[in-house]
Amino acid sequence: MKELLQQYAGYTLWAHQKLAPVIATLTEEQLHREINSSFSSIYLTLLHLWDAEGMWYQRVKLQEIVIRPSDGFTGGFAELNQKMIAQSQQWKNWVDNATEAALQHEFIYQNTKKEHFKQPVYQMLLHVANHGTYHRGQLVTMLRQLGVDQVPATDFIVYTRGKK
Repeated sequence: MKELLQQYAGYTLWAHQKLAPVIATLTEEQLHREINSSFSSIYLTLLHLWDAEGMWYQRVKLQEIVIRPSDGFTGGFAELNQKMIAQSQQWKNWVDNATEAALQHEFIYQNTKKEHFKQPVYQMLLHVANHGTYHRGQLVTMLRQLGVDQVPATDFIVYTRGKK
């Protein structure tokens, strides 16, 4: 179980790093341009990815009050990308150092709707990886709608092939 979760944590970090140089070529107007998706711009989608990873990390660390990392954030893409990479690296480090018992541990948390849940940490980690993949797919579609045609492959299989 741990090896799989380590791969997913490494993959999430790698995939963010693969898309970042492409997104960095966009103008401020393109970053904020309204595009029909789950979130209305590339910038807002990136904020959501950072928020989700950060909030789940706070929950697994049993922080009593979970805050949205982007609250009050006004930086540009370069600063946002640094924060996203740092958050993904923090996850990777946590998984690398986690014991099997920590990964199986059932923790209690509440979501943003104040609903309470209890589930194993490993399920939450799988969710974090899948959630990131979902929204990175949206980012690729949004980039293509902006005319970007050179988008790197960020599939898990591409990541694993490069690890050999």
